[in-house]
Amino acid sequence: QVQLVESGGGLVQPGGSLRLSCAVSESIFNVYCLGWYRQAPGKQRETVAQLYDDGMTKYGDSMKGRFTISRDNAKNMVYLQMNDLKPEDTAVYYCNVDWSRAPGDDSWGQGTQVTVSS
Repeated sequence: QVQLVESGGGLVQPGGSLRLSCAVSESIFNVYCLGWYRQAPGKQRETVAQLYDDGMTKYGDSMKGRFTISRDNAKNMVYLQMNDLKPEDTAVYYCNVDWSRAPGDDSWGQGTQVTVSS
């Protein structure tokens, strides 16, 4: 069973930075898409960042210019660098791997809490 384990969440003041990490138990070398998503209490899950096999990246509108997704294939790691954090970034952040283009062929982590507050 594939495991995705997120880490790096925590409490940060507005304007601060955090780097989330996602350790994947299998090779991510040939995956279709790596992604980060988040869900705040009472809200729907939203896309934070996606990194496709062709190198293309997509970000949620409110994350553009502040967040950066990256990968380390040798370590099977996915990262999310978050800068200039705002209170509205408070949410549980989830790592996702789309192994292929087939619907449902994906894996999720358990999530890591990010709280932005003074």
